[in-house]
Amino acid sequence: MQDVLSALSSLKPLFAVLIAVGAALLLARVVRESTAKIFRRVPRIREVTALGRNPLRLVLSLIGIRIAMGATVAGAEWFPAANYVLTLGLIASLGWLAVVTLLIIEAMLLSKYKTDTRDNRRMRRLKTQVMLGRRVGVAVIITIAVACVLLTIPEVRALGAGILASAGLISIVAGLAVQSTLTNVFAGMQLAFTDAIRVDDVVVVESQWGTIEEITMTYVVVHLWDDRRLILPSAYFTSTPFENWTRKQSAILGTVELDLDWRAPVGDLRTRLKETLAGTELWDGRTGVLQITDAVNGLVRVRILVSAADSGALFDLRCLVREAMVTYLQEWHPGALPRQRWEEVQPAAPEVHRDRRSRRGGDPSDTSTSQFFTGSLEAVDRRHSFAGPGKEVFEEREETSAED
Repeated sequence: MQDVLSALSSLKPLFAVLIAVGAALLLARVVRESTAKIFRRVPRIREVTALGRNPLRLVLSLIGIRIAMGATVAGAEWFPAANYVLTLGLIASLGWLAVVTLLIIEAMLLSKYKTDTRDNRRMRRLKTQVMLGRRVGVAVIITIAVACVLLTIPEVRALGAGILASAGLISIVAGLAVQSTLTNVFAGMQLAFTDAIRVDDVVVVESQWGTIEEITMTYVVVHLWDDRRLILPSAYFTSTPFENWTRKQSAILGTVELDLDWRAPVGDLRTRLKETLAGTELWDGRTGVLQITDAVNGLVRVRILVSAADSGALFDLRCLVREAMVTYLQEWHPGALPRQRWEEVQPAAPEVHRDRRSRRGGDPSDTSTSQFFTGSLEAVDRRHSFAGPGKEVFEEREETSAED
């Protein structure tokens, strides 16, 4: 009988641990179900809270195991070592749970909104700020967890006093060493809360067109139109001009330019433009204008200004209008296509020059009427106004300069 009691006494810690783990798992399930019931109106709440299932179970299990072992085998020789391992595991699991909690909060905040609408400025702003805030929180949690683990080591805890005593010098050296990194960190925080750019904004940077895919603490990822990624430091967007096409709204204007011959039928082109715009859903109906903006060097420049709901639709609309105009000119007005002209000039006989001069009634050598500052009273007066202050003033200035 005594042997049986001794065996049961040796198994007592194991039973206590099993009971503690079972209670922890049951409590974790109750917490998850209660959370899902409280936030039942939040979309996809069960899928979101599933992220925290494993870290919550681990935290509660470690707490239960530590309590059970402390109540049953606190006097054992191996208990301090086991207790230290449990403490390290508890710190790591608490950090994991805190990080997952931030992820759950982020998912809950963003699950109620959608970014697939055309005018989603508020949602993109919220998404940018929440994502950056979550990253800052994760960095802080990891730093605190690592510091807590180090403080459990007596040697490191004793070294802490000396480190704190020289904290001023260390902070100066560290500040100089990571100056550029800190600049990007503060620039990233500035971008998140000043609304200069947001996730999914359409931008033009370094002559490249793309969308803001990710904003981190130190860099920004731009998804270019050809599926490349342009990675720029956060400080770039606070110190370099760039174009943001969706800061206030997604609607945008664009141009199509054609260099044509002087015989281009402008009226027919305007009619064709209206027909093209009326037949496509890419045009939002705001602007559709055709103008002649230049007429030099043997060509006329036709500029077509059109509008679309977003930059992607605008690109396709510009290509559509350009193709429609080129096809129309090729088929119906080939004479309006750009061309170069040369004219052969034959030298005229001297008698022809004399006849022309006599008909004009003037001598070509007389240039009195072609001069701007000479040849007439008005021209002489004009020349005097640009002659300067006069000789006497110049001499007076030279004397004053010599005396000085």
